[in-house]
Amino acid sequence: MLLMRYNYISLLIEYLKKVEKMIKFTKMHGLGNDYVYMDAIHQTIENESFLAQFVSNRHFGIGSDGLILICQSEVADFKMRMFNADGSEAEMCGNGIRCVGKFVYDKGLTNKNVITIETLAGIKTLVLNCQKGKVKTVRVDMGEPILAPEKIPVMAIEEPVKSLKVKSLEKEFTFTCVSMGNPHAVTIVENVENFEVEKYGKILEVASVFPNKTNVEFVQIQDKEHVKMRVWERGAGETLACGTGACATAVACFLNGLTNRKVWIELLRRNVRNRME
Repeated sequence: MLLMRYNYISLLIEYLKKVEKMIKFTKMHGLGNDYVYMDAIHQTIENESFLAQFVSNRHFGIGSDGLILICQSEVADFKMRMFNADGSEAEMCGNGIRCVGKFVYDKGLTNKNVITIETLAGIKTLVLNCQKGKVKTVRVDMGEPILAPEKIPVMAIEEPVKSLKVKSLEKEFTFTCVSMGNPHAVTIVENVENFEVEKYGKILEVASVFPNKTNVEFVQIQDKEHVKMRVWERGAGETLACGTGACATAVACFLNGLTNRKVWIELLRRNVRNRME
């Protein structure tokens, strides 16, 4: 514990050496999946990886699952850069991008109700539902799921990957692998509420079959229209929700004949409805 605190203080000192001015930020969450948001258009943000680790610390920083920067884009209305709590940069965040939509509209950076956001997973289209000058809800077109193993990526031969066996401690898990612009491995468990997500998730995330690591979804099937999900996010640990993870779960369950195209996904705090066109 003392070593961890020393490492964090050392990180903080190192970061503060590099920063000479105050940085404005906004704390937001989507279904409990919380991030620190910063306008990188009107202020200069440097040393993003250090900053993400600093602000994400829930004891000595602001406390979040990561850092999201709103930047200028040459190919879309805005660009989103997303950093996990460990400082690594990720391709996409479903809950995060919905908050970006609210951020740019509510703060007057746009007056459009349909906007495009550039991400490392491609350009995403957001539809903003506005009431009394503020964004009430945001709908995101997450795009088509990626099932080719080399593009997920995952070291497997079958396509789609529906029977990948991976061991973690004394257990062997069977995964269906999907990319929603970022990698996901979905497995079915009997009782998700009592499942030891951290114990197994932190090992499965870095398994050698996942070249870029992976997000891991543990799913309990209720019926054809309802599942429960907990997620171990790559670079962040267990989070209350994951938008891309919910989409990957819907795809994986449908591919295995476990659910219909429309399914309620029950998360730790709230439910989300996923629909595949």
